Amino acid sequence: MFDIVSFKNYLSETLSNRPEVLNRVYWGNALFDYLIAIFFFLIIILVLIIFKEVILTELKRLTKITKIKFDDLIVSVIDSVGWPLLTLISFYLSFSFIYISPIVWNYISIVFFILLVYYATKIIQIIVQYCIKRAIAKDEADGHIDSPALWLVGKFLKILIWVGAFAIVLRHFGYNITALIAGLGITGIAIAFALQNVLTDIFASFSIYIDKPFKIGDFVSIGEEMGEVRNIGIKSTRLQSLKGEELIVSNKQLTEARIHNYGRMKKRRSSFLVGVSYETPYKKLQKIPDIIGKVLKKIEGVEIDRVYLKELGTYNLSFEVSFFFNSTNYNDFTKAREMVNLGIIKSFEKEKISIVNPPPQKPNIKK
Repeated sequence: MFDIVSFKNYLSETLSNRPEVLNRVYWGNALFDYLIAIFFFLIIILVLIIFKEVILTELKRLTKITKIKFDDLIVSVIDSVGWPLLTLISFYLSFSFIYISPIVWNYISIVFFILLVYYATKIIQIIVQYCIKRAIAKDEADGHIDSPALWLVGKFLKILIWVGAFAIVLRHFGYNITALIAGLGITGIAIAFALQNVLTDIFASFSIYIDKPFKIGDFVSIGEEMGEVRNIGIKSTRLQSLKGEELIVSNKQLTEARIHNYGRMKKRRSSFLVGVSYETPYKKLQKIPDIIGKVLKKIEGVEIDRVYLKELGTYNLSFEVSFFFNSTNYNDFTKAREMVNLGIIKSFEKEKISIVNPPPQKPNIKK
């Protein structure tokens, strides 16, 4: 193992015939000792520069090629250690074997401790950020394009980490942080009361993220309102209604409301009545289920449920048509339903079958 002190003694013996000026003593050390310390300091700095600029750069390039993400985290952690701490470590290793005033070493130790806490905090922050990004990436794969709850957790943890680091530094220098924590607690309670409604929506956002009653792209109905989920925010969720306008609903209201999520259906179902005239011949009445069935079979994604003569109405003969559509996308479903309706109209015209609907009921107005 390499020993700086032994190497220094070896140089002293090797250079025993060095000029007398190098043996002059300044602040408790010979000038020769200072030169040796500076020499080792420069050597260590040179090694670190080669590592940071060459080896670490090559490692960054290799991690971009690999599919494993954990190596990116390791490289980011190594790269986060900055030159102030590296320079101080180099200085400590190089000058530790010569005499330096205890007061100077005390100041160096203070700076070293602060830098150590600072970079340790940065490393923890990078690890937390890595975990948050992985969780958000998983959510994006599951359809949660925006993950505000995770983003908020990440921000909160970052603040908490830096507050903890600041408390460690204060505690190290002998400050009583108990009173400070108590004061922050009272301040936090006051802020919580002032922002009660906002915090309620924020916690509701966490509830939506954890429970996942819907995701981006789902078509949902909330009471009389319905629309496609466009964004799940920290305070509110935005829907795009069928008319095109944007609906903004608070997260608190969403957690308390009964939500119909049509996006979770494996398939959509449509059922409606087709009325034909009583003058339609019996043989054509028998053919109507087959006619409509052929229309349904031609449309991609449509599965027949049933087609039959349901009732003999006052004004028409009503056939019930029911089918399934193998998609949860509402727009695709409406297009398929339109094709079904147009196909029935076209087939009925070809067979000369009249579609008859009952007249609209007149409003019952009492005098």
